[in-house]
Amino acid sequence: MQLAKQVKQLIRKEMLLEWRSKYALNGVLLYVVSTVFVCYLSFISIEKITWNALFWIIMLFASINAVAKSFLQESKGRHLYIYTLVSPTALIIAKTIYNSLLMIGLTLIALLFYCLVFEFPETGDLLMYIIATVLGSLSFATIFTMVSAIASKAGNGGMLMAVLSFPIIIPVLILLIKLAKNAVDGLDRSVSLDDIGMVAIVNVLVMAVSLLLFPFLWRD
Repeated sequence: MQLAKQVKQLIRKEMLLEWRSKYALNGVLLYVVSTVFVCYLSFISIEKITWNALFWIIMLFASINAVAKSFLQESKGRHLYIYTLVSPTALIIAKTIYNSLLMIGLTLIALLFYCLVFEFPETGDLLMYIIATVLGSLSFATIFTMVSAIASKAGNGGMLMAVLSFPIIIPVLILLIKLAKNAVDGLDRSVSLDDIGMVAIVNVLVMAVSLLLFPFLWRD
């Protein structure tokens, strides 16, 4: 009960800080909208494969901008203050949940705008594509939250985050693009079950590693 209460309060704190500043969220939304609009001016119409790849490229960089700030933007004084109030397990769970909610909302908004500018392929399965984007949002949130926590404890955190993220995010991106391509091609949903399971397993493993490692990082 104590852990759940701490997680709830930390999520509330994150939402209040985001609502007061709004700089990060507005900046990411501006990036997504402007990138999609520039792509529209450049391509006008695109093939299905390009449509899918372009969307995931946009969301990858948007997620880096949205989630990377989780730990990197906080001062050492705030870290120390939070350290005296809550457990490290509650903090990493709250950060991951908040970033997951933020990424799901951001991705769905981006997908809506993307479909308005570039029409969703007629042969595609929109519901399965939405499932793929939600899974992708969860993957980006869990991976970048963990990496942000590690990078925040080292100097030059931005560079370290890029180095640490690359070998983790590439296999996940391959799975997500394959899953999304199945949806765009309108394949039977049973074909995508294995990919959905693999992405879910990766998310669980990353979260488990975060719960194991973060308490040691937090004491440093």
